[in-house]
Amino acid sequence: MAEQTTSSIVIDATPSEVMAVIADFESYPAWAKGVTTADVVATGADGRAEQVFFALDVSPIKDEYTLAYTWDGDREVTWTLVEGKMLRALDGAYVLREKGGSTEVTYRLALDVSIPLIGMLKRKGEKILIDTALKGLKKRVEQLA
Repeated sequence: MAEQTTSSIVIDATPSEVMAVIADFESYPAWAKGVTTADVVATGADGRAEQVFFALDVSPIKDEYTLAYTWDGDREVTWTLVEGKMLRALDGAYVLREKGGSTEVTYRLALDVSIPLIGMLKRKGEKILIDTALKGLKKRVEQLA
């Protein structure tokens, strides 16, 4: 992964409860800010998504794209961009670590867009996306747990 932005949050739930929410792509529009569509287009033998189509509308990024996912049990999921309109690259990961009844979730993200952006602005955009995603994930998991 190229230059990336990383942030973590602690969620009051088990890693399997957190991963269940991460893997429930159809529910993303209900809690993931800016995600208007999340459709699983390919599923692996384990029943988890291998490719997911997204429509995203988070200023300044409005795009439709497909991500390929790789799962490592309830410990980690990584993804990479298959195709997008505005996005040229979108590589990321959720890494889960059990912490005595709760779970530390670390989100790594590296993105590249087709419009020119100064590196500092790109990192700021990544940081906003990550922080928004982590807060949304925490709220959703803790509501369901």
